[in-house]
Amino acid sequence: MKMILPFLVILVSSLLIISYSDAGVVDFCVADLSLPDGPGGYACKKPAAVTVDNFVFGGLGAAGNTSNIIKASVTPAFVGQFPGVNGLGISIARLDLAQGGVIPFHTHPGASEVLVVIQGSITAGFVSSANKVYLKTLKKGDIMVFPQGLLHFQVNSGGFPAIAYVSFSSSNPGLQILDFALFANDLPTELIKTTTFLDDYQVRKLKKALGGTG
Repeated sequence: MKMILPFLVILVSSLLIISYSDAGVVDFCVADLSLPDGPGGYACKKPAAVTVDNFVFGGLGAAGNTSNIIKASVTPAFVGQFPGVNGLGISIARLDLAQGGVIPFHTHPGASEVLVVIQGSITAGFVSSANKVYLKTLKKGDIMVFPQGLLHFQVNSGGFPAIAYVSFSSSNPGLQILDFALFANDLPTELIKTTTFLDDYQVRKLKKALGGTG
């Protein structure tokens, strides 16, 4: 056993060195969007096909369309729109909230989020796995972090449009909106009533508003 232990230490150290060495060989992995996405992300473009435009995204300068039921818009610069972030563990998006706008309770299963308010006032919060609520009204220049996988929301709490930028710890953070998961599909009304304690009228009203059936 005394002879095996030093050997194991040397083996693990060698593997770590090899791992770090391999990680430094490739400067970047611009996504080849012509190929399918997989659990490990997109395959890399051939270096000869990479241009500076792959590392630049100009889509966050214009306001998004907030003429919808939530009076809000998210303009993403994720890997699907911004292939240069592939494999880098980062991405960004623009959040526009009209007066009364709301981003309903949602979660990003693949990333933590940092929000910075650029204009207006946004009430934001998240709920921990212990069901503790962390809630704050943010003003211009304020920053809030939302840990990975936790339900969170943003509401325009001011009298005029609000703007924020949100960054993520993944090039593809994923998204699931709670209201849409319950009411924007064909999940049977009886099951929703049973699992949420809402009555039939409330469930059907929400399904109608969000385009659900069943």
